[in-house]
Amino acid sequence: VAGVSAINSGQIGGRRNILYNGEMKVAQRSTSETGLGAASGYFTLDRWQMLVGATSAGRFTMAQVADGPAGFANCMKFTTTTADTSIAAGEYLLLTQLIEGQDLQQLKKGTASAEQVTVSFWVKGNAAAVYVYELQDVDNNRVIQQSFAVTTSWNRIELTFAADTTGAFGDDNGSSLYINIWLHAGSTYAGGTFASNTWTSITQANRAAVDGFTSIFDATSRTLFITGVQMEIGATATEFEHRTFGEELALCQRYYEKSYEYAVALGTVTYYGMHVAGGSAAGPTGTSFISGNFVEYTQRKRAAATVVFYDQAGNAGKSQRWQLGSHNTNNQNVTNAGSSERGVFPYSSGTSSSSGIQIHFTADAEL
Repeated sequence: VAGVSAINSGQIGGRRNILYNGEMKVAQRSTSETGLGAASGYFTLDRWQMLVGATSAGRFTMAQVADGPAGFANCMKFTTTTADTSIAAGEYLLLTQLIEGQDLQQLKKGTASAEQVTVSFWVKGNAAAVYVYELQDVDNNRVIQQSFAVTTSWNRIELTFAADTTGAFGDDNGSSLYINIWLHAGSTYAGGTFASNTWTSITQANRAAVDGFTSIFDATSRTLFITGVQMEIGATATEFEHRTFGEELALCQRYYEKSYEYAVALGTVTYYGMHVAGGSAAGPTGTSFISGNFVEYTQRKRAAATVVFYDQAGNAGKSQRWQLGSHNTNNQNVTNAGSSERGVFPYSSGTSSSSGIQIHFTADAEL
């Protein structure tokens, strides 16, 4: 096999890509969001979070678009809509993915047998640019960075990161590793000295201090396209590990899922996907309520999820009450009596002749 000197030093088959949704297939929340840049959050493609620091005038659109090199149907596209050429010291914009410690034990980090890892991805833009790819060990406050160049054509970037014999990852469901792509940085993060491919304790000024670093907010014409993101053990970038849509969706639903149909936006007026979550008018002493049934998630969550309920009309934080033989009533109260990794238990309080409730929901257990 070209470029591979041995195949007996690590995993040969099975899952190689440590990252999720690198092919930019899954977008449960939305396929496009505009006016981003004022706050951190998960906005479009699953598992890919935007981290925002300080207040920047820069704004961008984040979208899943039908573009990519051969073999990739989709990519993530950033389009600057408001430039920011007066950058405050504390500003930053990062595209990031957070990985659980229990999914990183094969890296053997913090031992004498620590493994190198190689990241690879496809990128292009409207013009030449330089950005920074960073691995951030949040358990031990350590980082390692390398820069990469973008051109106007699709190019595959391959970066091998040194092994780290200092600081093991926690073996739990908490975030241990941030995969950061620096897209914008003020002097607090870009005013120091860049050390390429060297694990160090975090010195903020050095993290994006590479010569020629490009801010994605430098002009309203700036774009960035990215897809095929992979991280694997070893010093060789292998071909991208394609998964079926169903496999990728199930992996993403460990962190976030919705009751709505896949391509249906939150708050849409629809019965499809609603859960009948109650069927009794008896309640605790002095209070009548429509009791809830346990609503089980499609996939077990990483941890107890934060749940938002919706009624059939799309009102957030509300439920729909129903009664046999009568019209259903929206905009009714609903309470989360408790949620777990498996599901959630809703009920609707107050005196009512209704015989049950129905709900849509989102369940968020992101890192």
